[in-house]
Amino acid sequence: MIIALYEPDIPQNTGTILRLGACLGVAVHIVGPAAFPATEKTFRRAGLDYLDHVSVVDHVSFGTFEDWRKRESRRLVLLTTKAATAHVDFSYRESDVLLCGRESAGVPDDVHQAADARVRVPMRQDMRSLNVAVSLAMVLGEALRQTKGFPRG
Repeated sequence: MIIALYEPDIPQNTGTILRLGACLGVAVHIVGPAAFPATEKTFRRAGLDYLDHVSVVDHVSFGTFEDWRKRESRRLVLLTTKAATAHVDFSYRESDVLLCGRESAGVPDDVHQAADARVRVPMRQDMRSLNVAVSLAMVLGEALRQTKGFPRG
């Protein structure tokens, strides 16, 4: 399982997601450009000393990310409020890439089109969306449960 962040906006959310990846043994790919300097110093505030325990891969663009993903034969699962499928009704694979969009704007149409699958976290109709790190943690938890990918410790 891999986490991918599309052009992240908020360094604190990215730091939180890096910490999530470190704790659960899941690599994090950052699809640039980020809206902030994607440096260790920027992430240290939210990621603390966990950053030494996570594999981070930077991609300069969605195109370079897609080239990598296709070479690796990985399925792209987009987390989006526009999906028809609830995250608990989807069958995950160990090789999936869980992609989150920008906090402010999600992902553009071409990224939606590139996704092999789209999932959403069900919530009340009168609410717009969850924080990206919260929704990712919920989806990743379900994906790791299904694939028996939680660390044993």
